[in-house]
Amino acid sequence: MVTPAQVQLHAVVDEGLGNSSYLLDLGDGSALVVDPPRDLRAVLARARAEGLRIRFAADTHLHADFLTGAVQLAHDEQATVLASAAGARRFPHRGLRDGDEVDLGGLGLTALATPGHTDEHLSFLISDGARPVGVFTGGSLIVGSAARPDLLGPDRTDELARAQFASLRRLAALPGPTAVWPTHGAGSFCSAPPGAQRTSTVAHELATNPLLAVGEEQRFVDALLGSLGSYPAYFRRLGEINRRGPAVLDTASVGALAPLSAPEVRRLCAGGATLVDVRPVADYAAAHVPGALSLALRPQFATWLGWVAPPDGAVVVVRNPDQDPADIVWPALNIGVERIEGELAGGLDAWTAAGYGTVGIRVLRPDHLDGEAVHVLDVRQSAEYTAGHLPAAHHVELGTLADRAAELALGPTAAMCGHGERAATAASLLERAGHRDLAVVTGGPQDWADTTGRALVTGPDADPGPPAQDPAARGGGKAHP
Repeated sequence: MVTPAQVQLHAVVDEGLGNSSYLLDLGDGSALVVDPPRDLRAVLARARAEGLRIRFAADTHLHADFLTGAVQLAHDEQATVLASAAGARRFPHRGLRDGDEVDLGGLGLTALATPGHTDEHLSFLISDGARPVGVFTGGSLIVGSAARPDLLGPDRTDELARAQFASLRRLAALPGPTAVWPTHGAGSFCSAPPGAQRTSTVAHELATNPLLAVGEEQRFVDALLGSLGSYPAYFRRLGEINRRGPAVLDTASVGALAPLSAPEVRRLCAGGATLVDVRPVADYAAAHVPGALSLALRPQFATWLGWVAPPDGAVVVVRNPDQDPADIVWPALNIGVERIEGELAGGLDAWTAAGYGTVGIRVLRPDHLDGEAVHVLDVRQSAEYTAGHLPAAHHVELGTLADRAAELALGPTAAMCGHGERAATAASLLERAGHRDLAVVTGGPQDWADTTGRALVTGPDADPGPPAQDPAARGGGKAHP
């Protein structure tokens, strides 16, 4: 991480959401935390390890991809919340405007208006006396790119892209050695495609960031918008929740899952709850509750939960005994999934002991596909698909599959992604929509190419995707436990 020697800065990276929070040691036993998530476990653990009390919590913008932890820190740590006055937040905070300064004790913070990712976006310049040290750029200048300007809707996108052009140039005018500490980075759906590094310097970005090399506004707008892919549907809800302020949690009680009997789970699911199976793909494929949504517990769990599960619906969990409930509940709360009713007590064994049936799904290695009479459904993001896919593959992004599954006429289908987790989610969505004869491919297109010696197809398809069919012709309906 790029950190000037005289500044003690600790990055806390969320690999799943692709974000960094920062803990800045203020030299007196206290700290400033920038863009803390609602799931504060890692931030607080790092603060305790460093012997720091969090005195300030600063949000660069109204986040769309996670709920802020600033409200919780104000409650639990009596931290002062610093945020844009233009954000009209409805909870106690110190509203900052362009040029406002905050004395952190030895270091100074200056608010810089840098709209573009959002319209109230601030960057926070940290100075030692008159000398700039580093700048928390949030969702403005990021390593190798800039954060996306389309989260406030298509009617605002062009305006915000032009604001991002001006904001990046304002930040690029800072002294070259100034460290750049973005919030969004590799893996974040808030970002245009960034590099692997999460921090940088102004000088390095001027030398390497292609968007800073574009001096004409319209060309910048075209380049930025041309790099954008899809983003999770829950992004459209969280900004307003962050404006109001997430509810303060009783953190001592968060992390447990209420035990539910198999009949209780069956009743809840019949009433519309989503049964989320967080077990590894192999376990889900071997046997699962009919209609369960497969979302293997991994760093990206929360993103896909928020993307494919019904918004604001109740959730019931199926897990293995070695999977920590806190690692399910906290990520869900982090992206605004509040209605977690509990878990199937005793897991799948309890389900079968109650006399309820299970179903399985075939698992195929990539090199087995050539001997199978199946359609390959590639559910990766469009940029991944165009970079290389199987010659006969159909393409539907996983994030759109829930809305399209009932209308797709696929026949025997093998779902494929890069490793298998998204493919299992896709297969579970298809099963919930009534499809049968499904398989999950445990590996991606490159594995297929490596083992078969055949070439992948690159570029977009002329094929618009799997055909639609009258649901009545397919047979079956939505599966329920």
